[in-house]
Amino acid sequence: MESGLTEPFLGAVSSSPTDLTAPESTTMAGESPAYTSASGADGESLNPRSYWRFAKSDFFPEPSFSSWTSYRSALSRTFPRLRNRLLHRSSDSDEVDVLRRRSENSMRRCLTWWDLGWLGFGSVVGTGIFVLTGQEARLNAGPAIVLSYAASGLSALLSVLCYAEFAVEIPSAGGSFSYLRVELGDTAAYLAAANILLEALVGAAGLARSWTSYFATLIGRDPDALRIHVPSLAEGFNLLDPIAVVVLISCSTFAALGTHRTSILNWIASVLTLFVIAFVIAAGFVNAKPSNLSPFLPFGASGVFRAAAVVYWAYTGFDMMATMAEETKNPSRDIPIGLIGSMSAITAVYCAMALALVMMQKYSELDTNAAYSVAFAAAGMKWAKYLVALGALKGMTTGMLVGALGQARYTTQIARAHMIPPFFALVHPKTGTPIHATLLVTLSSAIIAFFSSLDVLASVSSISTLFIFMLMAVALLVRRYYVREVTPKSNLLKLNCLLFLIIGSSVGISAYWNSGAKGWIGYAIAVPLWFLGTLGLTVVIPQQRTPKVWGVPLVPWLPSASIVTNIFLMGSLGYQAFVRFGICTVVMLAYYVLIGVHATYDVAHEEEDDKLEGLKVETGSRGA
Repeated sequence: MESGLTEPFLGAVSSSPTDLTAPESTTMAGESPAYTSASGADGESLNPRSYWRFAKSDFFPEPSFSSWTSYRSALSRTFPRLRNRLLHRSSDSDEVDVLRRRSENSMRRCLTWWDLGWLGFGSVVGTGIFVLTGQEARLNAGPAIVLSYAASGLSALLSVLCYAEFAVEIPSAGGSFSYLRVELGDTAAYLAAANILLEALVGAAGLARSWTSYFATLIGRDPDALRIHVPSLAEGFNLLDPIAVVVLISCSTFAALGTHRTSILNWIASVLTLFVIAFVIAAGFVNAKPSNLSPFLPFGASGVFRAAAVVYWAYTGFDMMATMAEETKNPSRDIPIGLIGSMSAITAVYCAMALALVMMQKYSELDTNAAYSVAFAAAGMKWAKYLVALGALKGMTTGMLVGALGQARYTTQIARAHMIPPFFALVHPKTGTPIHATLLVTLSSAIIAFFSSLDVLASVSSISTLFIFMLMAVALLVRRYYVREVTPKSNLLKLNCLLFLIIGSSVGISAYWNSGAKGWIGYAIAVPLWFLGTLGLTVVIPQQRTPKVWGVPLVPWLPSASIVTNIFLMGSLGYQAFVRFGICTVVMLAYYVLIGVHATYDVAHEEEDDKLEGLKVETGSRGA
């Protein structure tokens, strides 16, 4: 139950120390129609409603939006409401059960660890490995691109561990949005949610545009040959891509028809992609020249980390698996196996593919747009470029397919919380999928893909992803070390101070490295501060929660390492990425202040009133 009461920072976490699992709904998708909230005396809903409804009350049912007068009145109370929302925390049971009921129909539990593992492979292995490897090896890392993939893979794996623990204990469709809403509060969760959607929309658009480029290569045309050039539009937005729009809509339509059938299609396509990857690795090593590895670090260690920040995009997508928890048969077993197993395998595959490329052709001769195809042609295997293009197409198709699943579920949970109109939270009674949410993210991605080039999209997506993963590690530490009404206030103060020390020292390490300053004095200050902050969590504050099923090992060290690696990689992205990130954040906050604050405030206080009314009725019946 949401509460309208305010609490101190990190002091309103309403998580229960007990392990929660998602209860089965008594109204499964496909068994009954959607109903209004009107109920009879026996508790049964009365009026069946169509899924395809478009009344104003379906989009803005909150009192603040009932009329312009009400909205102006709500705006006049923005600051107290913002303070209320800033300090509000959700709970495990809210995210797993209460919010789920707002979809009117349930998603079907149909996935196992096998499905999750292949969904993880399908969502992650897309355009990144084929496009970014040659680009970053040529411009930033040289043969040490292998180390860039290893560093990014390690950072991603640390984030996967955090996601796995949360998904086991809070198996909802909201993924990181739900986890952050429980541990860091509504406002932090909203910023994460907005960045999640930004990452999802930009990522899908990038995959769709890359699909067009590789399809053109497959039929022997220039990568931009199938796009429409409009000189009057700005550079980076003047190559219109109708094929990307068609591909996006096709993948999303299939995903909306059912989760299980999408999982089967993804498995079949991913196996074909795996065969192509096996060929690339084997053929690459057969044609390898060890002399191509020298010099191994032509751009120095800084080049390795610059490349790592960019190729991190090739690892994005695994967070979509956490949104599948609500549809997983046994979340406590299947999610850790599926998430950790798939990410470990993907990291090994990426490193092997990168090594095969830089051994097959000198890094200075790599083509930045089609590195693998050109490298095979240089080795006398011109026909291989078609196989590489086919493998990339398959990988990008499964990425869009699985992405459509995850993006829609993120959107569904955000709508359940009324941060966007609850219309998008509705689950279709026959398919058991959130079709409205799928349409929203698909059409938005299609518009972006139609106009925006890949280089504009990549930097925005990477920084949003790293920001969310950093918040996830912070949230895990909060979950382990703080439980409301259990943790003493003195320990809460210590936790806040130590978290500030860990985050601040991580920012210092990243800033000093990327400033280009020579010497070790900056690291001599920042690194020990990070170590002391993490050590302080180990020896000064006792953990308040021990996961009963599965948890991240070596807490607080691994989550703290995740914080510093994500912040470090964020700092390596460059000034323009932060400018775009800042502009997007300002737009997100404007929407939150004008719409989100008032919608969530109304819902929280309506539920609080309902709870008090229920207590009065119960008290009266006992007195009678």
